[in-house]
Amino acid sequence: MRVGLFVTCLVDLVSPEVGVATARVLQRAGHEVVFPEGQTCCGQPAFNSGYRDEAAKVLRTTLRALAAADADAYVAPAGSCTTMIRTFAEQLDDSPELTAVAPKLYELSEFLAAHGGALSGTLRARVAYHDSCHMLRELGLAREPRAALERLDGVELADWDAERCCGFGGTFAVRQPELSVAMADEKLRTLGGADTLCGADPSCLMHLRGRLRRLGSQVRVAHLAELLEEGTR
Repeated sequence: MRVGLFVTCLVDLVSPEVGVATARVLQRAGHEVVFPEGQTCCGQPAFNSGYRDEAAKVLRTTLRALAAADADAYVAPAGSCTTMIRTFAEQLDDSPELTAVAPKLYELSEFLAAHGGALSGTLRARVAYHDSCHMLRELGLAREPRAALERLDGVELADWDAERCCGFGGTFAVRQPELSVAMADEKLRTLGGADTLCGADPSCLMHLRGRLRRLGSQVRVAHLAELLEEGTR
């Protein structure tokens, strides 16, 4: 299958290793991966802040770039950006490009659940998986990321407060920093004996990683794609 990688602006700017890991995992699952040049942001930060015209402008730029790749499917290593295009973009755009891209856009673990083939490996880790809000509550993806981790022998899923919001919430963390930090710390108190905190949204992981460092914790923070890439080498 020809897969267009929608890398997202946060991955591109803050966590490029997640984009590399995503491409490698998709290739190991048997797919051809292409990177549509010209993609930027899905428009979510501006949309959430009420700047709909500005959000529509950057959204359309990305949709044009993705649609031009003429891929069989598009995959993003971010549930929130996938949600923006599949769920909210229709409020901003009714172009043929949206019609071409949105039905074929998958979050990574969602895509692997349907098209992961015999992808498997080994990784020794006790993992606390974080359910990001958009991915869980808008896309309904809870089983899929856990099933992706279960492709790796040796991964043990920790029991913790996985579904609680981490407090990032995009611009919420900027507008309400004290509350955002308190929410993250309350969630992290339930980590228990996990040695790795994993999620499928780079924004949540950036927030939680920052709090763990401030708290002096040695718990590793890694995107789902990074663990899958590491375990399938």
